[in-house]
Amino acid sequence: MLMSLLVVASMQTSTRKVSPPEPVQPIPSARQLAWHPLEYYAFVHFNMNTFTGKEWGEGYENPKQFNPSALDCRQWARTAKAAGMKGIILTAKHHDGFCLWPSKYTNHSVKSSPFRGGKGDVLKELSSACMEYGLKFGVYLSPWDRNHPEYGNSAVYNQFFVNQLTEVLTNYGKVFEVWFDGANGEGPSGKRQVYDWPAFVGVVRKHQPNAVIFSDAGPDVRWVGNEAGLAAPTNWSLVRRDEFVPGTPRYKELTQGHEDGTHWLPAECDVSIRPGWFYRESEDSKVKTPDDLLEIYYKSVGQNGSLLLNLPVDKRGLVHENDAAALVALRKKLDAAFATDLARGAMAAASNVRGNDPRFAAAKAIDGDPNTYWCTNDSVTAASIEMDLGEARAVNRVVLQEYIALGQRVKSFTVEGLTESGWVNLSEGTTIGYKRILRFKDTTCSRVRVNILESRACPTISTLSIYGAPVGS
Repeated sequence: MLMSLLVVASMQTSTRKVSPPEPVQPIPSARQLAWHPLEYYAFVHFNMNTFTGKEWGEGYENPKQFNPSALDCRQWARTAKAAGMKGIILTAKHHDGFCLWPSKYTNHSVKSSPFRGGKGDVLKELSSACMEYGLKFGVYLSPWDRNHPEYGNSAVYNQFFVNQLTEVLTNYGKVFEVWFDGANGEGPSGKRQVYDWPAFVGVVRKHQPNAVIFSDAGPDVRWVGNEAGLAAPTNWSLVRRDEFVPGTPRYKELTQGHEDGTHWLPAECDVSIRPGWFYRESEDSKVKTPDDLLEIYYKSVGQNGSLLLNLPVDKRGLVHENDAAALVALRKKLDAAFATDLARGAMAAASNVRGNDPRFAAAKAIDGDPNTYWCTNDSVTAASIEMDLGEARAVNRVVLQEYIALGQRVKSFTVEGLTESGWVNLSEGTTIGYKRILRFKDTTCSRVRVNILESRACPTISTLSIYGAPVGS
């Protein structure tokens, strides 16, 4: 007999109402809760380096070198939308200091280039394109500026950077993410610039209060610790944030997070679709294959991270055809893999339901509503939830999500399937967080059971989905 029948029966005769679980600190802010569901969005490295062939410019490049022949930000947005991405973050200023908007604080910008006759503004064009295609708009702004003569004169340069940051955040509509690189070289005086991070963060909070801020140390989103786009199988959204600064060398900790973290600081996994970050014609044949990208997706989004996939826009000002083709092929694979959730409409069971209250029943994990969840009594930190699929089905994917508004809780779990030979182990894991995707070999099962083995507090599972993905997806 399905274990939930007893639980369901008790709930049908119970009118008892219990309070939701207390949050387990730390918990995400409202801006972080809005960011998590984005999951997958584009990084666009396009700037002076596109035309000089460098990854890091020197700062003395002639603005006249910046001259895309057919720039079309709507093409970027169409491509991102077709790929299933939710937004675009653009390198508005890289380390060489060249600005893709006509900054009034420097001449080292598009206004000194032949682009659009010196009247161009790439940020404006991209912001409009993102709005048209329903995408989020974000900006990368390097604090390191190898062109500015006062870089290294900390107080003076910090005010300059504040001024530029204010321009970017007040003239281009809503910004969903501000991306700060931690690079910090010497200025022309030989002095090292000391960045005023509290001031920089304050500018963002003032002008774009809903935007998340990325850096190695957050304060909202952390680097995953590598440029391969890979989160660790154990990935806490929690970090002892005060131990980190931008440019920290403690990469492994950033990849895994801390179970005893003091702040909610989820991982963003950045990787380029090509070997380099900026466009090189020599890399047209080196675009990652759809299978490469699929593996990255499963090890980023599927391991409690968000995927920031870089598209090196070419000298024309377009996403190259090879890159676009790989993105569309990846989208087809993902659509095929997650086409039919076998858990929807299944019979749900649980070994424990909080207060026998229907608001926290096992069925809440499969109702498609991210704001409902199955949870247990406070004293129960190990429990099982089971799905009866109604008939034997071939399964090979399970997706789990915690109700993270109340904190990240699960420390270890297993997934089992009921076959003709009995219950067999399908997969196992440690953390879940916002999303965990488990892959395993095709197994014909009539029931699937998730066993929470250990949790920081009573588990809160908002999503349990089951799929039979076709070969190659």
